[in-house]
Amino acid sequence: MAIVRHMQAGDADALEALQVTVFPTLDDAERLHASQYLRHLAVFPAGQFVMEDAGAIVGMTTTMRMNFDFEHYYHRFGELFAGGRLENHQPGGVWLYGLDIGIHPAHRGRGYARLLYRARQRLVRSLGLKGQLTAGMMNGYGAVADRISGETYYREWLEGSREDPTLTPQRNMGFRPLALLPDYLHDPQCGNYGVLLRLDAEEEV
Repeated sequence: MAIVRHMQAGDADALEALQVTVFPTLDDAERLHASQYLRHLAVFPAGQFVMEDAGAIVGMTTTMRMNFDFEHYYHRFGELFAGGRLENHQPGGVWLYGLDIGIHPAHRGRGYARLLYRARQRLVRSLGLKGQLTAGMMNGYGAVADRISGETYYREWLEGSREDPTLTPQRNMGFRPLALLPDYLHDPQCGNYGVLLRLDAEEEV
């Protein structure tokens, strides 16, 4: 049976291993490790969720609270990641920022990511926040990066003429794209691009 639950200290080693499986091309400096997960429990335990299936951890999401300046929206993952210890968590922040979300490849296609997003949305509402923010990865871009620019890929996705394995499901869940974020992180699979996404508190996931 698959369940979403809050992260526990005993999950940290399994989550570190899952990061490598879920994000194989991401720079290791931008992956989370066991010691960082333990720190998250000290900083913001309510915002850390795992997906468990038949006793094994097959998914996870890390979040923090923050205020966000939409007039100066451009940022890089490293600035928020800040060494992976939630140093930028703002206890009074009005937005829930999703630093990552991932499902083991063998367990994808079962709606597990939606369940994690739904758990985040329940947290948003219970805390009285405005909604969720995250940077979705253009994970289909790496395969065509030698032929088109990231800006063209993003525009085609916005217009509906191109599907993306990560961004399209996020949009289908209600996330609204706000802006392209070049050089957001270091991952050739998405050409280092992120897309700023917003999901208001009243939306259903």
